[in-house]
Amino acid sequence: MIFDTAIERLEDELGITCFVHARDLDRRLREPDSAEVGVREDEPVVTASVFKLPVLVEACIRMSTGEVPAERRIALGPEDFPVEGSTGLAVFSDAVSVSFRDLCLSMMTVSDNRATDVVMDILGRARVNARLRELGLTSTVIEGDCRHLFDTAAADLAALDPPVAYASADAGAHWLKTRTLDPGRTNRSTPAETTTLLAALWRDEGLPASACAEARRILGLQVWSHRLRRGFSDEVTVSGKTGTLPYIRNEAGVVEFPDGGRYAVAVFLRTPSPRSIGPRFDDAIADLAAAAVADLRSVRPLTQ
Repeated sequence: MIFDTAIERLEDELGITCFVHARDLDRRLREPDSAEVGVREDEPVVTASVFKLPVLVEACIRMSTGEVPAERRIALGPEDFPVEGSTGLAVFSDAVSVSFRDLCLSMMTVSDNRATDVVMDILGRARVNARLRELGLTSTVIEGDCRHLFDTAAADLAALDPPVAYASADAGAHWLKTRTLDPGRTNRSTPAETTTLLAALWRDEGLPASACAEARRILGLQVWSHRLRRGFSDEVTVSGKTGTLPYIRNEAGVVEFPDGGRYAVAVFLRTPSPRSIGPRFDDAIADLAAAAVADLRSVRPLTQ
């Protein structure tokens, strides 16, 4: 199959370890063996910023019920921007006032770390994790917000012998020794549970329909086009969320074809390099997603 060949080739060429799952969102339940493909799909993975997906789900549910009004305004000053990040509020210099809905938008579209932490402060981590349990996603856990992830890494680097400064040039090479990259102790999921959550959003299953619609709208506005998006032609719609940390490169999303075919795809990579810029790894995500979806589309006619 195309997918198996792609896995073997890319792991050999790039020295990566792939954790992937893709599912046909519309195939009948009587065809479960042909409705999905994957590799290491049930193994725990470091989600990096893909953890913002379940945060978005909880936020959209709260907005749909009115518990957290979408238009609620949050005033933030420069002192409220302590979280590391290269996009959105994390790099703002001046005070702003923004709605809760638009904080969620910034959290997902540009992976805004500060917006994420403000949203999580409002929602409460325990409530997000409780929602995941309700949905049966027992392997998906949020241990902390973005600041927690970076503070944990800094503490673990400082505890090494000899200590490593978080901001030093060689810090990235030591991240594998931190809790932040330990799938047993950091924000985590599995590829299969990630596509299960995406399937619930696209099928309106177990969640308020209005919450699902808002989550789909926001996921469809992501600006990054260098991973999943690159695996598909222009007429195909791709909605998703990226995740990046040293040695970690991810994206999860839904691919929708003009003929009505819909596929949830989650690709999580362990790479041999801590560098944040890695076009060959980004291309691997595109190749794996495209191969997985191609195999699913070859199994049966979409009219069945």
